[in-house]
Amino acid sequence: MVRDAGAAPTVEEVRLPEVGPGQVRVRIRAAGVCHSDLSMINGTLSPPHPLILGHEAAGEVVEAGAGVTRVTAGAHVALNWSPPCRECWFCTHGEPWLCSVANIAALENGSTLDGAPVYVTLGLGAFAEQVVVPERAVIPVPAELPWESAALLGCAVLTGTGAVRNTAGVRAGDAVLVIGLGGVGLSVVAAARAAGAGPVIAVDVSTAKKALAEAAGATDFLVSGDTLSKEVRRLTGGRGADHAFECVGRAATIRAAWRATRRGGQVTVVGMGPADDMVQLSALDIFSSARTLRASVYGSSDPDNEVPQLARDVLAGALRLDHLVTDRIGLAEIPAAFDRMSRGEGARSVVTF
Repeated sequence: MVRDAGAAPTVEEVRLPEVGPGQVRVRIRAAGVCHSDLSMINGTLSPPHPLILGHEAAGEVVEAGAGVTRVTAGAHVALNWSPPCRECWFCTHGEPWLCSVANIAALENGSTLDGAPVYVTLGLGAFAEQVVVPERAVIPVPAELPWESAALLGCAVLTGTGAVRNTAGVRAGDAVLVIGLGGVGLSVVAAARAAGAGPVIAVDVSTAKKALAEAAGATDFLVSGDTLSKEVRRLTGGRGADHAFECVGRAATIRAAWRATRRGGQVTVVGMGPADDMVQLSALDIFSSARTLRASVYGSSDPDNEVPQLARDVLAGALRLDHLVTDRIGLAEIPAAFDRMSRGEGARSVVTF
């Protein structure tokens, strides 16, 4: 939990609300440390406090409230931090990832600390032993799916895979560039290779990410720098990438992705950046390059449909996730995981219980 803006996360005893109608209590078994959690405390976002962090998680249903039909006690579930309402304009027009009701950065759910209300990140607050969430925020997964895999499916893997499959529509033979090799970026690399893309060029500021990129399926690894676009063109017949995925959330890396993409190519922004980091592009360049710049929110996915399919892919061996987990930690080690993330070290740290 983070008690105040700028404070370090600490482990606290929190009282959960009783399970009401349409709600479920979940015992968390694994929770990934995502960059969006870091954004809650590094100034990228300005959530209310005190705040329970965590949103990429999986666990076992302990109790189901009145009227719940999706799960029963004992069910294994992945948590959905952006559950669609199925009733707003976006949901009824095939874009549930843009649901008007979902995507709330932090809200109160009845949890208390010393008798006072606390907020939970993205409606979940999953860096906890247990959570109470709405029924629509849980997605049943097979009991044989490892807890770590189930947790990662709910954010990093769904976001990265969806960006490739749904948002960009990468095809076999496309040249793909991926900038930023955290859990999401590595998932983009893996999904691009699975789609038959080639070359798949992975880029990061740290040479330590080379082995992780190759394990995910990258054909080439480059260190980010001023000559990036020239190096990408060298690897793509002089044209540039057909698809560039920006997985950092910075204006500088969005511009770098834009410059390294061929005329008529697509740039997909997956990383979430601060509101005051402005992207500047030449009006003439936008016209003459004919490139497309768009964002991918939660992989342009419907998690209720796609998480179960990803789970089946993992169990069938068609989707490998072992390279994504580089550190297994306890709750008290989350601040150290954030430090590693800030330094660009490793892929995913996963809290296990």
